[in-house]
Amino acid sequence: MNLTGAVVSLAVAAWLIWLFPAPHLAAVLGVGPVDGVMTITSCYGATDVEGYPDGTDCSGTYTPRATGGSPRRITLDKAAESHDPGSVLEVRTVRGRAHELSGDALGTWVTVTVLILGPFLALALSFRACARDNTWSHNADYVAVLIAAEIAALVLGFLVDFPVSIAMALFG
Repeated sequence: MNLTGAVVSLAVAAWLIWLFPAPHLAAVLGVGPVDGVMTITSCYGATDVEGYPDGTDCSGTYTPRATGGSPRRITLDKAAESHDPGSVLEVRTVRGRAHELSGDALGTWVTVTVLILGPFLALALSFRACARDNTWSHNADYVAVLIAAEIAALVLGFLVDFPVSIAMALFG
């Protein structure tokens, strides 16, 4: 029964990742065709809910590639750079936001993915250990795994963000 719990735990994690960060991560990485073009109106320093700096966002008009799609206002989330007004970019859209490859965006979505995976992975490992020993005595050991996974998520986000931002500044 405990092995089933491990499989279910990982399945729930995969489903949550597929549902929430995966579409954004795919758009940032450029997976799939371009959805349309965005004409930049302005770029500005974005802030998060607490008011801390959160990269650069740009607003503008999005024109879908699909025939019959009408232009609309959209925000380019975590832009690679502050684009000049009038610039035209090919973008991919997810849930009403435009995306392009940038270190900030990639770091954010990798971090969110690992933050979701961490607790479920710790739970699955705990279930597996319980199934192996046929006891519940290992559960407290995996709290350390959970904490390490969450710290690793933040570090991994930085380790992805920093080199991608440097590479884009040098070669982009």
